[in-house]
Amino acid sequence: MSAPITPTRAAEPDADPRTLRVEGERLLHRLHELGAVGGTGDGGCCRLALTEADRYGRDLVSTWMRDLGLEVTVDAIGNVVATRPGRRPGPPVMTGSHIDTVRTGGLYDGNLGVLAGLEVIETLIEHDVETDYGIAVAFFTDEEGSRFAPDMLGSLVYVGGMSVEEARDVVAIDGARLGDELEAIGYAGPTPCPGVVPAAFVELHVEQGPVLEQEGHTIGAVTEVQGIAWYEVTVTGQSNHAGTTPIAHRHDPLYAASRIAVHVRELCSKYGSHQVGTVGKIDVHPNLVNVVPARATFTVDLRNTDAGALRLAEVDLWRFCDHVAAAERVHIDVRRLARFDPVPFHPHVVEWVEATATDLGHSVRQLPSGAGHDAQMFARVCPAGMIFVPSAGGVSHNPAEHTEPADLTAGADTLLQTLLGIAGVVSIGGVPVGPGWDPVLDHPRAPEEQ
Repeated sequence: MSAPITPTRAAEPDADPRTLRVEGERLLHRLHELGAVGGTGDGGCCRLALTEADRYGRDLVSTWMRDLGLEVTVDAIGNVVATRPGRRPGPPVMTGSHIDTVRTGGLYDGNLGVLAGLEVIETLIEHDVETDYGIAVAFFTDEEGSRFAPDMLGSLVYVGGMSVEEARDVVAIDGARLGDELEAIGYAGPTPCPGVVPAAFVELHVEQGPVLEQEGHTIGAVTEVQGIAWYEVTVTGQSNHAGTTPIAHRHDPLYAASRIAVHVRELCSKYGSHQVGTVGKIDVHPNLVNVVPARATFTVDLRNTDAGALRLAEVDLWRFCDHVAAAERVHIDVRRLARFDPVPFHPHVVEWVEATATDLGHSVRQLPSGAGHDAQMFARVCPAGMIFVPSAGGVSHNPAEHTEPADLTAGADTLLQTLLGIAGVVSIGGVPVGPGWDPVLDHPRAPEEQ
């Protein structure tokens, strides 16, 4: 276990890293330029993982990275990492997120974390800031899980939670094999997985919920990511004539699926205020107006910050499926698509984000994340945390997704100062600013320091 992080503020007045700020207009311009890739004409964008639109987005962001002279690597599952070295050799402090979207995506989900990380590095280059540890920005493959399950697939492979071989064999909802699609878009890279463990990982993201906006806070210091369980439920019944088959003689899979969908909603009040459940996708065969269906296939998404309560909700779901199958005389198969336990973030990273935002003059509160993020995968291997900025109306995964430009800039500034605090600053414009500090006290030192 890593030793606690203990920030040290030491800077000369004429070379004070605390005065550094990002260029908000440049960040906003890049967000809109990337958002135009796969644009849907209604303010949103669609860049499902490993599609042609995803390739164009990857090419654009990779070009920006190389234009800044960064060391860019692509690994075997398509994760892209751009690094600006520090004085100290060894693993960098990392930030980043993803640029794949859901089918009805907005401009900020994932994209903000990647482009704000790029903006942080460009700011350091412009001001000739030498950091103690290097700083890297990354975007990870298939974070959304909308085309290939599970979600956060790229970062899961990066940290060793899933093998490259298993990931490449995942089949998409459209029948495509992940490895084939990765090759087709030219992003099956040579860098091996698992990847280099960073000194720390911090991700900036839109909240995707209403709390910060409703309570009037600009910054969220994320304490944890709630547990997630995804299932695919297939109900097989008997197709029959809609007019001549009495109700008592039906084996209706859509009726059974509907009962289960209602039960998923009822679970949310049964297992605590943090329990949520969603039936977000359903397919019916043969999907005709005058035919009792033969089959209904749907997804269930259960989430909770309490691992025990999440497990109880899952068992409850399975038992109810058995009950409905017997009552309607249908067959029900439940297949797990993905499951992640709740993930707490490193308490010292959480505290440092909160302190940094406060020092910048922003209203901040600690809160959990209701969505899954790449940062939770990195919490397995290094000190990790997240920064949230408000989502207007709590809307996300929607073309109407919006965060005010001032909040985007505030989040990027908080990310900048958080990363500088963790990485340590050696000099600005050649002027020393005093000793940096080590985010991980047992991190390997350079040979001359050992």
